[in-house]
Amino acid sequence: MSTDHLSPEIKNKEPFQEYFKVSRETLERLVVFESILKKWQGTINLVSPGSLDNVWHRHFADSAQVLSLAPEDARNWVDLGSGAGFPGLVLAILRAGRGLESDQVAHVLIESDQRKAAFMREVARQTGVTVDIIVERIELSSTHDRISSVDIITARALAPMSRLIGLSADLFAKGGLGLFLKGRGVGDEVAFAKSEWRFDFRLVPSVTDPEGRIVVVENVETKAKSKR
Repeated sequence: MSTDHLSPEIKNKEPFQEYFKVSRETLERLVVFESILKKWQGTINLVSPGSLDNVWHRHFADSAQVLSLAPEDARNWVDLGSGAGFPGLVLAILRAGRGLESDQVAHVLIESDQRKAAFMREVARQTGVTVDIIVERIELSSTHDRISSVDIITARALAPMSRLIGLSADLFAKGGLGLFLKGRGVGDEVAFAKSEWRFDFRLVPSVTDPEGRIVVVENVETKAKSKR
């Protein structure tokens, strides 16, 4: 496949701003995010050590590319297994930079690890971004009961596609469009998921990873339901 779609190497905030056309305020929020990440990484394994010096490309740009695939009027976003906030917290920062009022959008970040949740809360506090962090396991019904409606479901490198769709099936039932960042082998994952679920999908090449794809998923239902 041609690599013409790939972004240039985004080594710091200047090329990020040029590529994604974000405001100065948004950029400074991401600078704060980067600073906190590097500080906390010393005590909590938030990202792979080898990627810490390439945060803008490997994590910020990788997350930011998802935004262009969502409808402009998408209001309620849910991020599964948010970890250190990729892509969910980055997307919340980008959305806040569009001048939307907090009552117009909702970003729910689901992360069962208390320490990672504490990290995201600190980033949200220092950047002034409103997010709802649910510190529970994704598969619990009590987690899904706290979410009334969904426009966008995101996840990055969380689980194989079949498992990922299973974790988010109830959220799709509430109207969600899935935007899932995946790497090599996604074709096999989708094929296996198709043996258990019915869904429409398309694969969008990643702009940060030549082997990466974003799986855009909608109209999810179980095989059993589709046969009724």
